[in-house]
Amino acid sequence: MNSVIIRRAAETQWQAVVDDRIVGHGDVSQRPDGRLFVSIDVWQEAVFGRLAAAMLADLPTPLHTLVGEAEVDLKSRWEQVGFTVGRREQEYVLATEPGDSRLDASQPPAGVTILPAGAADEDLLRALDRAIREEVEATVGWHTMPAEVLPRPAGTTLVDPSKYAVAVRNGQYAGLVRVVPVRRRARIGLIAVRADQHRLGIGRALLTHALGSLQRAGTDSAWAEVDASNTAAIALFEGIGAQRTGGTVELVRS
Repeated sequence: MNSVIIRRAAETQWQAVVDDRIVGHGDVSQRPDGRLFVSIDVWQEAVFGRLAAAMLADLPTPLHTLVGEAEVDLKSRWEQVGFTVGRREQEYVLATEPGDSRLDASQPPAGVTILPAGAADEDLLRALDRAIREEVEATVGWHTMPAEVLPRPAGTTLVDPSKYAVAVRNGQYAGLVRVVPVRRRARIGLIAVRADQHRLGIGRALLTHALGSLQRAGTDSAWAEVDASNTAAIALFEGIGAQRTGGTVELVRS
């Protein structure tokens, strides 16, 4: 191979050039939670290490990257430049039609009412969101939840209240589900229940409501990402017939 020139083309972009021809590029982006994610796309495999070395020399740590669970070679390349596995996430697809899943149209558990998306009191919803985040952060850590990629003002953890349905138990906000409709397949971005309200069927009731709403709106299916270590969430999704379709590995360089 002729000499490879690595140049920083912009604040967030690097290029690998051979004979005035771009043979690879790298990018960095910052998530709303402050984490830096890097990616590299090369047309010549030998360029990967050179491009990665230049990016790592310019950027602060920690750095993160995502690879598909089947991308064994790509995962190995990142590991060769100092990245290690931080977490694994499984992807599921759920049918919204009750006949295609194990959901039923039964009522929520006794004492539980589901407020449709946009119907919750915004102040109480924000308080619920904060409480759940604090509980998760104090145990497994919020990093185990699906990545929130929407931009949000500093200190704001809930961007669009209209996307959240809420479970109310005995007058108290107990759980929430966030659904983002995307044409014929929606994304379940978050489902969470207060720690003292677990094992009461509230999570299942929230999913039943969310999928029913999507089905009535003409959406055939929804997809969700679940941390591989979150056995309770995996049991919930698989228990309603969700089909695992793949997964991703998050690698970290400290």
